[in-house]
Amino acid sequence: MSERTTAQWQAADAAHFLHPFTDFQSLAAKGTRVITRADNIHLWDSEGKKILDAMSGLWCVNVGYAQQALIDAATAQLTQLPFYNAFFQTATPPAIELAELLAEVTPPQFEHVFFCNSGSEGNDTVVRMVRRYWDLLGQPARKLIISRNNAYHGSTMAGASLSGMSGMHAQGGLPIPDITHIEQPYWYELGRPLGLSRDDFGRLAASWLEDKILAVGPERVAAFIGEPIQGAGGVIIPPATYWPAVQAICERYGILLVSDEVICGFGRTGQWWGSETFGTRPDLMTFAKGVTSGYIPLGGVMVGERVARVLIERGGEFNHGYTYSGHPVACAVALANIRLIRRERLVERVREDTGPYLATQFASLKEHPLVGDAETCGLMGAVLLVMDKRAGTPFAAELGVGMLCRGHCFGNGLIMRAVGDRMIIAPPLVITRAQIDDMMALIHRCLDLTWADVRAADGA
Repeated sequence: MSERTTAQWQAADAAHFLHPFTDFQSLAAKGTRVITRADNIHLWDSEGKKILDAMSGLWCVNVGYAQQALIDAATAQLTQLPFYNAFFQTATPPAIELAELLAEVTPPQFEHVFFCNSGSEGNDTVVRMVRRYWDLLGQPARKLIISRNNAYHGSTMAGASLSGMSGMHAQGGLPIPDITHIEQPYWYELGRPLGLSRDDFGRLAASWLEDKILAVGPERVAAFIGEPIQGAGGVIIPPATYWPAVQAICERYGILLVSDEVICGFGRTGQWWGSETFGTRPDLMTFAKGVTSGYIPLGGVMVGERVARVLIERGGEFNHGYTYSGHPVACAVALANIRLIRRERLVERVREDTGPYLATQFASLKEHPLVGDAETCGLMGAVLLVMDKRAGTPFAAELGVGMLCRGHCFGNGLIMRAVGDRMIIAPPLVITRAQIDDMMALIHRCLDLTWADVRAADGA
């Protein structure tokens, strides 16, 4: 890294770099935060400040930073074969070997994988595959894909359309045709005000899928797509009754079930896959992020045999793909990453040790005067900030209490994301109990600082 001051980095950034999901003018006025190095679960910025990364980068650095095995795998592959494509009836050993390994660590219905570069591209691929599948079965009217409000499935045209976020749909004429949405299974916001138990609400939320299928016509519905836990939507953990009921509805109407595992996959929920945690049997699974722990871009779609057999035996040429599908360096890093996850038993550690420990520690947050709810699944968690604990009254959106709390987090050496007034975490899977204690101490401190600000604003 060239020697520049923070101000010089910020000036160059403002002059040339358009950031994702960013108000460009606002960031230029404020100045970007410049991250310069990382190790294990910590980052350091250009001012030398140490920061505990409770978001694993962007939900992806599952094995932590500076893992030499992944660095060595990339270096060796770059030396031997830095790139070749998967077109021209050609493959490379890392891509073939990774396809084998993914078939081994995914549920038994998956024997085939289609590689891409990100979760967004993976979900674009899902749209193409799902519609091609029904075409080949002589049911071309089955084009409609059902998703959920507040879901996140990427930011390409198809990915953003599958996503259920109004801010994204307001820009660019989205969603594209034949994609529709139902309400999310968010008990605190939708079920609690009705006086429903979590289990009863889970069944009600699942019934909204059947209502939509019947409203649009079952003969038009191709698939339902969902994240096992909605990540970017605020770590919305569905009731235990929700996914089994969704599975039954998909089977009843013969539609494909797509599990978007971009965030939940590779151990985040305490199983290899979120679908295993919630007991579903998806026909397709999208993955990215944790497959390489974010060290290099890679994504893909696991294709269940129900779909794969039709595409292989009846489909002829599938006119879809990417220059970097099965990139040998990315695949080599993914192989090293998955082997490290197995060797260190990180999935088992999340399920049996650190996940339950985090759940116990998070439960203590419910006593805080600012917290309406706190919940975890594996190494994902969310804290809801409310104005009135007993009534569950939310703060007015314009107050930006979540962003206020996020500011205190950054100021105190903690990365914790704000989704509205839900403060969320997804720390690296290598985090230890002692590091969870450090993280929780920082969370408590930042909640106290936010509470003091709220009281001061109220004149208390």
